[in-house]
Amino acid sequence: MSGQGMRGVFCWFLIGLLAIGTVGCGDRQPAGTLANGDRPALQPEQRRSQLKEVSPPATIQKLRQVLEDYRPQVKILSPQPDELLQENRVSVRLEVKDLPIYQDPQLGLGPHLQVFVDDQPYRRVFRLDEPLILEDLSPGTHHLRAFAARPWDESFKNEGAYAQATFHVFTKTPNNQPDPNLPLITYGSPQGSYGAEPIMLDFYLLNAPLHFIAKDDSQDDIPDWRIRTTINGESFLLDRWQPIYLKGFKPGQNWLKLEFLDETGSLVQNAFNLDLRLIDYQPGGQDSLARLMRGDLSAADALGIVDPKARQPGAAGESLVPPPGWACRCCPWLRRRKSGPSADTGT
Repeated sequence: MSGQGMRGVFCWFLIGLLAIGTVGCGDRQPAGTLANGDRPALQPEQRRSQLKEVSPPATIQKLRQVLEDYRPQVKILSPQPDELLQENRVSVRLEVKDLPIYQDPQLGLGPHLQVFVDDQPYRRVFRLDEPLILEDLSPGTHHLRAFAARPWDESFKNEGAYAQATFHVFTKTPNNQPDPNLPLITYGSPQGSYGAEPIMLDFYLLNAPLHFIAKDDSQDDIPDWRIRTTINGESFLLDRWQPIYLKGFKPGQNWLKLEFLDETGSLVQNAFNLDLRLIDYQPGGQDSLARLMRGDLSAADALGIVDPKARQPGAAGESLVPPPGWACRCCPWLRRRKSGPSADTGT
């Protein structure tokens, strides 16, 4: 069966599945319970103070399924690897296959690229038809990293979803050059400001074997690893490469540190394997991400952030909603329904 056919079958399966989930409020996971019966990444004995791992919000779980069959392939077109540039203004051009990159005009979210220069926080890229301009780079060596991300900043973790390139401004220097043969962690989220919990912790790993393979035989040559996460001075270990959703942040500034550790608990000495970020948490935010995390937006409300065909121009006094249940990217049909108290919102 062709890829398009498979996606069509998946779409109809998803419609039926999520139609059931949109009846009543039984689709919400209890706080502290993970979907699909997964064990918490942050084990009870590792929890300290107010931090608690919770299940992803119900709306995020539904929207995530719409993007499940994408396998984005990311490529840095310029600068070229090891390119020596004679100016400190650099034009970065990127290419992505098998994922629409766009920003929903209503909610301001959408599938995007997260682009990192050296150890600096990422920049979101929603357009590929124009370059990302890096201004006032210091002379010397710089490292560029990029990966595809879902609208709520969760990285795609399939092979090819990440690209990197080292380049030089005026001259080469020994800094900002990760060893390509060593594991490398790229801190993704959280970053910036947040208006609701849970707050997602996510990162991208390179050259890290699957944990269950690495720990299967202590005598083999496959190195085991852990990610030590420290939040406001309290640390816990992660042994799986997946996002986790946390509650218990204090209002105001919170600091986070990620470290890639080997099987002895020592930091793997590679550029960027220790990353530190400061975020601002102000409860009650009304931005789109905060509304998603709180559950103020249903999956139908937010469909446009995962399906670019979901937003179609409607006549005045009309709102576009999916048919009962769901619609995904391989189902472009949406019907118009008069807005008002009697309108079916699809929730």
